Amino acid sequence: MKTMDKQTELELEAAAFRRLVAHLQERSDVQNIDMMNLAGFCRNCLSKWFMAAAEEKGEAVNYDQARERVYGMPYEDWKKLHQQEASKEQIAAFEKNKPSH
Repeated sequence: MKTMDKQTELELEAAAFRRLVAHLQERSDVQNIDMMNLAGFCRNCLSKWFMAAAEEKGEAVNYDQARERVYGMPYEDWKKLHQQEASKEQIAAFEKNKPSH
């Protein structure tokens, strides 16, 4: 693969992020706890990373704003529409492998 210029790299990374967010919005059946148990991150982690990136650039984005960007709606609305109660097995797996961040 040839070396690309920084602007192109930035644009491709931004496009991949937008596609990831769109995919997660389309897959509202996938629960955050399952993502955490399998991949070690979830929509809330992605929201925190978005907020931290904004802060690094001097932009004021709070957690609720970041989550709305990732979830495609206010978090409380998403929870009402899509969040299911975690099973004992899901909670046990989460506690066993709880990420450090």
